Amino acid sequence: MLKIAVHGICGKMGEITARMISERKDMSLAFGIDPFAGEAPEGVRVYKSVEEVPESEKCDVIIDFSNFKAVPALLSFAVSRKIPVVVCTTGLDAETKRQLVESASTVPVFHSANMSMGIALMRVLAAKAAAVLGDSFDIEIVERHHNRKIDAPSGTAIMLADAIDTVWDGRYDYVFDRHSRTEKRSKYEIGISSVRGGNIVGDHEVIFAGENEVIELTHRAQSREVFAEGAIKAAVFLADKDRGIYTMDDLVGGF
Repeated sequence: MLKIAVHGICGKMGEITARMISERKDMSLAFGIDPFAGEAPEGVRVYKSVEEVPESEKCDVIIDFSNFKAVPALLSFAVSRKIPVVVCTTGLDAETKRQLVESASTVPVFHSANMSMGIALMRVLAAKAAAVLGDSFDIEIVERHHNRKIDAPSGTAIMLADAIDTVWDGRYDYVFDRHSRTEKRSKYEIGISSVRGGNIVGDHEVIFAGENEVIELTHRAQSREVFAEGAIKAAVFLADKDRGIYTMDDLVGGF
């Protein structure tokens, strides 16, 4: 039986992930890590930091739904204990992303800005649309999230922009703020807009606007469970993998 630890277990996504693990018969919840040490499923130990986790605690994989500031310490912990880790936290800075790659030389590391299978497909569709439509369409991305999300734009929005930009060999500039600009939009820019409000789980739109037609790709997450489900699938996938860095493309096998 697969034993999974949850980093950030007392947060919204951590709670959902822990519950879904507990409901399955092919895995169990090993322990949790969270500085707030709030409620966790009955009988599950929660440590306030990775430093508090004793050597006697064992798990097969760690799923991380925490804060970007907590990820570096988690990666160091995973490397020191030789534990595969699924990093679902967004808003990682360049140094932490570098540490992700470095950690992957010792343990298996899975990282995605969005754990939804639907978003994985949308990324492929956006890249395909960019290739087919050419540079005659303006491209805009709009992302909407709940009012508690602290990073903007979302990691998913950047991931979608990167998929498009890769098709065109990095020619696009990303524009996040136009309020101080008094000039025409350039041909090779992707505007990325963020909305924060209410309890929006996560909406993403990619807009291709041409002279006489507009094409829109839209994904709306109806429940946070979709992200927890993807994280759990990634944990199962990662459990028997060798060291290296893995993404949703590896999980879904491409399209």
